Amino acid sequence: MAIQWFPGHMNKARKALEERITDIDVVIEMLDARLPGSSANPMIGRSTRGKKTLKILNKQDLADPEVTKLWLDYYCARPGTLAIGLDAGERAPALKLIAACRELAPSRSGLDKPLRVLICGIPNVGKSTLINSLTGRRIAKTGNEPGITKGQQRILLADDIELIDTPGMLWPKIIVEEGGYNLAASGAVGRNALDEEEVVLVLLTYLARRYPEALQARYKLDEVVGLQDTQLLDAIGRRRGAMLGGGKVNIQKAAEIVLTDFRAGSIGRLSLELPEEWVVWEARGREQESRRQSERAQQRLDRGLKPKTPRES
Repeated sequence: MAIQWFPGHMNKARKALEERITDIDVVIEMLDARLPGSSANPMIGRSTRGKKTLKILNKQDLADPEVTKLWLDYYCARPGTLAIGLDAGERAPALKLIAACRELAPSRSGLDKPLRVLICGIPNVGKSTLINSLTGRRIAKTGNEPGITKGQQRILLADDIELIDTPGMLWPKIIVEEGGYNLAASGAVGRNALDEEEVVLVLLTYLARRYPEALQARYKLDEVVGLQDTQLLDAIGRRRGAMLGGGKVNIQKAAEIVLTDFRAGSIGRLSLELPEEWVVWEARGREQESRRQSERAQQRLDRGLKPKTPRES
């Protein structure tokens, strides 16, 4: 499934980030702790290459704690990178962030050498809620729909720490298929960019393999292991009363129930990917994209056209 959801304000945000990055000392990228690999924006990674980086695994209270620890270790092993976890509604996150940023850039302190920090992330990852927690008042707009924040905001985090907020950004083309499904399940893309039933079937397949007991308990199912994805969604719909006439399950309603429960953490503390899984998925996605680009280039040559440059593609 290809997801391409890149509204105009996201393109503006990308350009603004690239213009501002030269003055930045530390880049904070907020990730969804349930899908850290999928929610890491490769466009941000390219634009901020060489900068000290703090990875925040937000909503860790919704994620599998053992898997979150694996991801924190994975990111902390990278040079110039720290990683910390935050709960979705943590009341006093400022001390954690300030300490981590100062550790990454110890030479930047005091009013003569203020520490300039840029915070970014995908839509609906909880960045605006974090900004409001840091300031103690509602500066950033929040909402359940992705793409709420439209422009950059500057916030004084401490006397010598300036925090620059940016709108949530996706990237134009998601080449890792599993990542696309996980982003859709988390609500990071608008509903018009995905087939909810397909997303839920992929989600249920993963959860049935990794967390069958959680599914069984949430939906009071007699059995989970061995059921096909469509059978599982049908069983959930019947248990939750998502029915049409004639004893037929309302599949769309059943899919909405599962998505709502997953996003709220009602099924349990779940993670959708392990670091080693993500490495395999990403390598496969890059290989497939490289093959697609080669095939398109050959098709253009066959028609007597010049191959497109990477930017044109």
